[in-house]
Amino acid sequence: WLYADPAPVPAGLPESMAWKEEGTSPPSCFIQRLDHLVLTVKSIEDTVAFYSKVLGMEVVTFKGNRKALHFGQQKFNLHEAGQEFEPKARRPVPGSVDFCLITAVPLEQLVEHLQVRQAQSVPRAVDDVTIKPLTGAMGPITSIYFRDPDENLVEVSRYCTDVAAGTEGEP
Repeated sequence: WLYADPAPVPAGLPESMAWKEEGTSPPSCFIQRLDHLVLTVKSIEDTVAFYSKVLGMEVVTFKGNRKALHFGQQKFNLHEAGQEFEPKARRPVPGSVDFCLITAVPLEQLVEHLQVRQAQSVPRAVDDVTIKPLTGAMGPITSIYFRDPDENLVEVSRYCTDVAAGTEGEP
């Protein structure tokens, strides 16, 4: 590995918090950001239609005929259940993911968009959406929840403060 054996952790203190007892800085994180996430789905066609039409993700084809949904600097790679690519999760199952996506669009505008898509018969665009105040990785967020065609829980959130610019934004 990269490090020598760590110092013993004081009794009763979780190993992840040992730095506090030692009066040192927390260990640096090796992870910078998420590159991609694999969604195992019942139907790649239904999933592509949902995420491209409802959330505007770009459909990408790679390595022959594999599909991905690209957004920002990330993507969802798609595996069809029973036809997954190796390596894969130990038990890949459609509908087992709960994730949060960030938007700059006011959530009320997104809710209206979801309702229009539902009226156009896009499957499972939205059932009952409420805007909720929560805490994201970088501070206060407001969120809406809905389900995709595989019943994954999709949370779309907007930061209450423009974290990058340091200015106030609308929730």
